[in-house]
Amino acid sequence: MVGWQSGLRGVACVLVLSLGWLAGERTGAAAAEPDRPNILILLGDDIDRDSLGVWGGPVHTPHLERLAKEGMRLDRVYCNVAMCAPFRQELYSGRSVWRTRAMPNHSKSVEGTRSLPHYLRPLGYRVGLLGKQHIGPPSAYPFDRVGSLPGKKDSNAAAVRQARRYITEARTADQPFCLVVAAHDGHSPYTTGDPSAYDAQALPLPAGSVDTPQYRQRLIQHYAEVTNLDRLLGRLRAMLREEQLERNTLVLFCSEQGNAFPFSKWTCFDDGLATGVMVALPDVIPAGTQCDQLMWLADFAPTILQACGGEPSSDDFDGRSQWINLTGGDQTIHRYAFGAFTNCNIIDNRTRVFPIRSVRDAQYSLIWSPRHDEEITSNTTLTAALEYRRSGKVANARNVALSWALAAEQTSTDADDALVDRFFTRPEWALYDRQRDPEELINRFDDEELSEERKRLQDALRQWLTRWDDADPVATERGFRDRAGK
Repeated sequence: MVGWQSGLRGVACVLVLSLGWLAGERTGAAAAEPDRPNILILLGDDIDRDSLGVWGGPVHTPHLERLAKEGMRLDRVYCNVAMCAPFRQELYSGRSVWRTRAMPNHSKSVEGTRSLPHYLRPLGYRVGLLGKQHIGPPSAYPFDRVGSLPGKKDSNAAAVRQARRYITEARTADQPFCLVVAAHDGHSPYTTGDPSAYDAQALPLPAGSVDTPQYRQRLIQHYAEVTNLDRLLGRLRAMLREEQLERNTLVLFCSEQGNAFPFSKWTCFDDGLATGVMVALPDVIPAGTQCDQLMWLADFAPTILQACGGEPSSDDFDGRSQWINLTGGDQTIHRYAFGAFTNCNIIDNRTRVFPIRSVRDAQYSLIWSPRHDEEITSNTTLTAALEYRRSGKVANARNVALSWALAAEQTSTDADDALVDRFFTRPEWALYDRQRDPEELINRFDDEELSEERKRLQDALRQWLTRWDDADPVATERGFRDRAGK
């Protein structure tokens, strides 16, 4: 079956599982029975994996780097859709967006969707969500609503305080807990952290970008928020030490989908769908190691369930447990990773129909844009650049994409012009060799030397889409749009 033999590679997420039972230990302060680990998930927002210091990026992330030294870095984890609501619903349910139908942003899963509360509560867990939600309906994601976190100011102290209270209440009730802490850091408008910690002029820029003052300024503001989230990781781990849970706690960090700059979030490029993950548990997960096995975001719900003593079923999950790989194995669970993009029903692009589908393996990415010759693609971050392209009007001087368009007009270089044109126009098929071209800038679809790879990936994608009644993505997207309009 394609879904079980195929695979998936962009918010920042930290998952903490208290797993003293695996090492045969239990501290006096641990609330759970030896066979029932506690779980803490910290989720950031719109954070590109490759920007993080632990992956060689420019963002200051000392707490993540410490985590990497104490555990394992997972380098090939992918989500289905590089947007917040689809991402979170895939993470919590362990199901693909094709199954939940939560493919557009701000969408909700179909009735009957099951998620972590459904699987862990029968095992005796309290299952709570603190902070950003972006999920629905409540019947599909029936978390305890622990509290809210402010989106435009530093919420680290509030997050730690409320997380500690939830943990303490569970301990008092002699119950294990699963708590998601969903922060806003990483998501615009970039109001937390200290941008002065970064030198905008000295900042290295990603390949495949246009150098503008607006871009540099927004990058350091975004990076400041990511560093603030890194501090939250440090404070949560300190709280676990104070509660005598550090030695029997598994920590998993995940970077959500890519950031909101061009060619990341709202795309099927690697910088959008890739999500960086690290895991650490003393004496169980090998310290200072890396795993390059292909993983899906949907794998983590069944992985958690297995770690907690449950038995994941293919009837419940599209993802598969990766526990064997997290604990030092090297087993291929998926060969391919599948991605999707739909921009319908979102802000100023509600009626545009430009679906994109993708498939990846360990080396190649294949991206399909079936309406390449009938429509253009766009998203809310590109609107100002699109308006300038159509009318010459400069609507928002701070907009990054618009600044790229203005700069490209002045430089008149082929490279800059191609990047700006890529905002809106895509080929029907694009094939990228990520080993030679990690930024996916060189389309090799027509290269005869890759003809076998091209056919293999096309066949895998078509089988996947046919399985999920998405062989015609245009019809799928029009269906999403039409249902939203009713």
